[in-house]
Amino acid sequence: MRVLVTRPVEDAAPLMAALARLGHEGVAAPLLKVDLIAGEQLKLDGVQAILFTSANGARAFAARSHERELPALCVGDATAREAFALGFEQVKSASGDVTALAELAIAELNPALGALLHPAGSRVAGDLAELVQAAGFVYRREVLYRAIKAENLPEVAIEALSTNTADGVLLFSPRTGAAFVRLIDKPDLRAHLMNVSAYCLSSAVAEEISALPWKKILIAEQPDQASLLALLDT
Repeated sequence: MRVLVTRPVEDAAPLMAALARLGHEGVAAPLLKVDLIAGEQLKLDGVQAILFTSANGARAFAARSHERELPALCVGDATAREAFALGFEQVKSASGDVTALAELAIAELNPALGALLHPAGSRVAGDLAELVQAAGFVYRREVLYRAIKAENLPEVAIEALSTNTADGVLLFSPRTGAAFVRLIDKPDLRAHLMNVSAYCLSSAVAEEISALPWKKILIAEQPDQASLLALLDT
């Protein structure tokens, strides 16, 4: 299959490699650009662990701190791999969504031992703060990056859709889904989606793109990359 990869450039390369290993062709068509926010080194006094809800959060933290010994609890396996690659020594994956990450933090950590630091983007999805605070933890969010929406649909995506050479579109977040809906604004281009399937990481993603005339909308059984890629064989 030939599928559009809408992830930011930083996340696209390993995903493209995973697609190739499965015998599929990925076409890089990023709809978001990640902009790290510069600043002083982070102050980590009183922090017992770091909660990473994305690989971008791990990269942004690493750019603002030399700390690698604190436990790093990650929302999913791809984020955990990025944390390992950045040199974190204690990494655990929740292999799920922010609810699973909160459950992992509550099971593994003690509220009396310090705050939980969440390196985040300027917009946060889910209720991570509420979940860990309800369990007695001090939650601290640091905005370390921005996800900037593309102003136009990438030319490679327009060409693939208009020539009917794309079989699917991989969509990992509601925000990316909303960006795709906004950018595919030409009726003649939208009509080509009748030959294209949407592969969504979650039902929230599927809801964002449901108004478009897709051939099919498929939702991963679990909110992780492996489950999403497994849809390509259905």
